[in-house]
Amino acid sequence: QVQLVESGGGSVQPGGSLTLACQASGIAYRAYCMGWFRQAPGKEREGVAGRYSVGGRTYFADSVKGRFTVSQDNAKNTMYLQMNSLKPEDTAMYYCAAGLSTVCFGGTWYNDYKYNYWGQGTQVTVSS
Repeated sequence: QVQLVESGGGSVQPGGSLTLACQASGIAYRAYCMGWFRQAPGKEREGVAGRYSVGGRTYFADSVKGRFTVSQDNAKNTMYLQMNSLKPEDTAMYYCAAGLSTVCFGGTWYNDYKYNYWGQGTQVTVSS
């Protein structure tokens, strides 16, 4: 079965950086959409970034554009969310999710209900 395992969360001061990793296993298709989401206490889950696994087309929420990047290592079946210039408002539980490739191309990468598989989440805390 499909399994997504996240790692890399932690605590960092404002302006710092963290890189989250999402290792996927059991995905039958080479082409799929990988989404990164976050949820802060008392808030709805929001899409942070989406990436098409073939070709690397990537989408970002306005709130993280210019600060976050996404990369992937196909040999390790792993996608990375590089987070720079972190702000206290970036504090949240971060999740990766995988769905059909059409999720990315339909302009709906930020809709969490369109993803079929989810990681367990990793906490990111930005505080001085």
